[in-house]
Amino acid sequence: MRGHDWINTCLPDELILEILRRLDSKSSHDACSLVCKRWLGLERLSRSTLRIGASGSPDIFIKFLAQRFVNVKAVHIDERLSISLPVTAGKRRRRDENSLLSLKIHFAGERNEPKEEECEPFCLTDSGLTAVADGFAKLEKLSLIWCSNVTSFGVMSLAQKCSLLKSLDLQGCYVGDQGLAVVGQCCKQLEDLNLRFCESLTDSGLVTLATECGKSLKSLGVAACARITDKSLEAVGSHCKNLETLSLDSEFISNKGILAIAQGCPLLKVLKLQCINVTDRALMAVGASCLSLEMLALYSFQQFTD
Repeated sequence: MRGHDWINTCLPDELILEILRRLDSKSSHDACSLVCKRWLGLERLSRSTLRIGASGSPDIFIKFLAQRFVNVKAVHIDERLSISLPVTAGKRRRRDENSLLSLKIHFAGERNEPKEEECEPFCLTDSGLTAVADGFAKLEKLSLIWCSNVTSFGVMSLAQKCSLLKSLDLQGCYVGDQGLAVVGQCCKQLEDLNLRFCESLTDSGLVTLATECGKSLKSLGVAACARITDKSLEAVGSHCKNLETLSLDSEFISNKGILAIAQGCPLLKVLKLQCINVTDRALMAVGASCLSLEMLALYSFQQFTD
């Protein structure tokens, strides 16, 4: 029996794929992909999550990945991490490197902007976000951490093509009202939204989003958004009846906004507040209305008393 391949000759693709999906680490996936060409192809089909850096040529790299991993549902892109090509053996490594080189040449040929405008060639841009939308049609979760070159145009392209999106993290992205409004109009299954340090947002964008897809929203994070006021929270209280988690860090939020949340979001389980203008009156309203509350975090409580 020695030397006979009992796995590839006996197991259909569906069973091998099911086995690969149960692997619990990236290293295990990588090891399996080196066994044979069949396993390489099946392993690529089994990948549902990609986590990459956003410095180094991410726009090109995303196109490179999208060609290989067609069933990805979750993509995490972090500006703080650098991109490095996977180290593979022999001909496969040279083939991948040649593919990346050809992508670079093709990408360079597509760009017509003047050289002086190419000030940030090593950061994720709207072009890269469009590549995410084009390459990962089944996307349900997208995390963009400190991708400051991404704007509303990229987010609009993403929302229009990824209507299955359930989780969106835009921490530190320069996304405006127009992009957020299109997310609300197109992503009707959105459950989790993080807007920490999205400094260009105003009430207009968040009100539109809450109005358009508030029924599905379960988690919302807003921090360091200087132009988000009680008006946004009133819209959240009116339209996001299923909200379970709310995180707020703002000096522009007052009792009025928290009262709207308490009265409109009875299913709230987690409330995190860092709002220096909120007083006892807001906490009393939360205690009286949010009977499912499990966690309360008060990071700044100058005006709260016993």
